[in-house]
Order: sequence, then structure tokens, then C-alpha cells
Amino acid sequence: MIQEPDVHQAVEAPGADVAVESAEPEATRREAGVTESSRANRGWWDRNADEYQIEHGTFLGDDRFVWGPEGLDEIEAELLGPPEDLKGKDVLEIGAGAAQCSRWLAAQGARPVALDLSHRQLQHALRIGGSFPLVCADAGDLPFADASFDLACSAYGALPFVADPVRVLREVRRVLRPGGRFVFSVTHPIRWAFPDEPGPEGLSVSGSYFDRTPYVEQDEAGRAVYVEHHRTIGDRVRDVVAADFRLVDLVEPEWPAWNSAQWGGWSPLRGGLIPGTAIFVCERE
Repeated sequence: MIQEPDVHQAVEAPGADVAVESAEPEATRREAGVTESSRANRGWWDRNADEYQIEHGTFLGDDRFVWGPEGLDEIEAELLGPPEDLKGKDVLEIGAGAAQCSRWLAAQGARPVALDLSHRQLQHALRIGGSFPLVCADAGDLPFADASFDLACSAYGALPFVADPVRVLREVRRVLRPGGRFVFSVTHPIRWAFPDEPGPEGLSVSGSYFDRTPYVEQDEAGRAVYVEHHRTIGDRVRDVVAADFRLVDLVEPEWPAWNSAQWGGWSPLRGGLIPGTAIFVCERE
């Protein structure tokens, strides 16, 4: 695990070459543990950060806080609390990418720290700019003291990609102060029963919702280069409880009429019929 408490002092702006896989990976479903998942996803995000920011940067903006492809904005949702109450709060963003959410939090007067597994993603955060710390580390081993933060958030960061989500949740609880809130969004678990397609072909069930076997892309040698883990809604709730959080709310954003964008398997067609995102609002007592 790489830990760099201040990436502002340690990384160059994007521009250096990044290694590219020589062949298309094979998609399969198989087991993948904590170490393999972490290594694979660090490499995937380092290789694909540039393309991701080019493709989705306009939708995400430089300083918006968007919870998912539906476009639910924190300024309206107030899942972390009213914006005026964020002033002076210490906030940890997990899986920050280019730190758009942290930038928005800083504009509200909060003191964010943006953490990501991918060094390349944080180079994009550095490129866009901001006065808050950037930290490259694994969400399952947070490099912070106990009770360091008032709030924590994660918009599609870390939790979909880890083999042991309870470990991550317990780490987040450890670094939160009593009464602190953690809000995280993930792909809605029901989507795992459907093909990841934005059109009509993505509306017919193709697999068991209860099949928790990870989705893995692997190279010719069988090494995982991307891993995503499936948890059912019940699993997610039990994970939250096992980490000694209290579940305050579970939000399933509806697809708004204004959003005509397509993002991978997310689209207005599918979004109008089945949920695409689940947001868990948790509190440490």
C-alpha cells in the first residue's frame, strides 16, 4: 500500500506515459480476495484515469458533488447535512478520484481530505487544483488517527471494489468522531441481475441476484486486472450493522427528466424503470 500524506508534494501533473494492457482482458466470474482486488483495481484506475476524466469530467464538473449517474447533487440532497452546517467540519472523501466532491466541500467552508487508491486519479485532482490534502492509500487501512473526522463520504468509491467491505466500514468508523456520519453510494445491487447495457437488452434478467461471485477481468496469465464485488441490499445493511454503524436512510435516486446522459449501463431508459444507485446514510453513535 502506498501512503503519501501530501500528494501535492509528491506527484507530477498528468502527462507521463501510463502502461497499457497489451491484450483485451477476459471477463469472468470467480473469487478474488482482498489483496488481489486491491492490486487489480489500483492498476486499472491508474491505467484508465485519463480516459475516465475525459469521458465523465464534464458531467462531474470540477467542483460538483454528484452521488451517481442519475445526477443527484449533494447541494439538493443534503445527505451530509445542510451546506451551511459543513463549515469548519473535517471531512474524509474516500475514492475521491479527481476530488470534485472535496472541492465542493471546501467551497462550503469544510476541511476535506481526498483519499484514493489510484495515484493517477490524484494527479488529476492536482491538475484541477485545490488547497486540501490528497492522500494515496487503501480504504481498508486508513492512515489517520482515531476520531480525526466529523464526516466521511464516498460517491462510488472503494466499496464496490473491495473484497471485505466490513473492514473498510470499520476503518471509517474508527476515524470518525462520535456522532459522525458516513454516506456512501454504490451501484444498486439489483443491477447485477441484468446485463450492463443501456438499451432494451439491459432490461431482461440474465443472472441470479443472489450470485455473489465477483466480476473479474483477467489477463492472459489469469491475473486479475479489474475486480468488482456484488453485495445484495441485505448484505449491505448487515455490513453497516456489523461495523457498528446505525443506518439512518437508504436512498434510491430516481432518474430525473433533465438528465439525457448515458453512462455505461446507466441511461434514461433503464433509469426510468429500475434503480441504478443505492446511497447508504450511516451514523456512528
